[in-house]
Amino acid sequence: MTLKILDTGKAYPQVNMDLDKELLNNLDDTPILHTYDWEGPAATHGHFIKPEQFLNLEKASDHGLRLGRRPTGGGIIFHVSDYAFSLLVPASHPLYSENTLENYQMVNGCVKRAVQAFLDQTPNLLPIDPVPLDESTAHFCMAKPTIYDVMLGPYKIAGAAQRRTKRGFLHQGSISLTMPPSQLLQDVLLHESVKSAMGQNTLSLLGDKTIFEARSQIADLVKTEFAQKFD
Repeated sequence: MTLKILDTGKAYPQVNMDLDKELLNNLDDTPILHTYDWEGPAATHGHFIKPEQFLNLEKASDHGLRLGRRPTGGGIIFHVSDYAFSLLVPASHPLYSENTLENYQMVNGCVKRAVQAFLDQTPNLLPIDPVPLDESTAHFCMAKPTIYDVMLGPYKIAGAAQRRTKRGFLHQGSISLTMPPSQLLQDVLLHESVKSAMGQNTLSLLGDKTIFEARSQIADLVKTEFAQKFD
C-alpha cells in the first residue's frame, strides 16, 4: 500500500475541498497525498462554521478572497501565505488508528520532520490543548494552537483538521509560512482580537525566500516525509 501522490493543480477553494470529500468517499486500500494550489486568494472554514459571523464577506469579495467549506471540522484559515495539503489514510492501513489524536500525532510527526529540514531547527508537537484568548479566536486556526499542532517555541507552525469515516480518515493540513497581508486581515476580520492572536502565534519562515520558493521547498519535503512513512 505505497502512498499515491495526487497533484490536481490550481482550483477555487470549494473545488479543492469537494475533491477531498470525493477522494474520502471513494477511498480504497491506497493512502493518498493530495496536493493542490489555489486560484487566487483563498480561505477555507470548517464544515460547521458560519463565516459571516467572523468575516466581512463584502470586504472579502473586494479583496478577491474566495471561501470554501471543508469536509472536515476546525476553524477559518487563510491560504494566501501557507502550504496546504491533504492526506487520506484507509481504515485497512497499518498506520490508521481509531483514535483521532493518534492519527494527528502520526501525521504531524511527519510534518514536524519536514519543517525541521526546512528550517534546520527542531519544532515540537504541542502536548496540551490550550485555552483560546477569547471566543472569536477559537474559530481561526492560526489564532489558537491545539493539541499536536507543530510548534516552534510559542509559535504555531502547522495545524490541521480531520474527518473519519468507515473508509478511513482525511487529514487537511496547513503549514504557515508567514502572516497574511495586514490590510487583508484589517478589512476582513470582524474581531480585532483575532488579528492580534494570529500575530502572537505566527512566525515567518520565509527568511530570504519568496512565498513561492518556500511553498515549493516545503512541498517537496512534505512529500518525501510521507513517502518514507508509508513505504
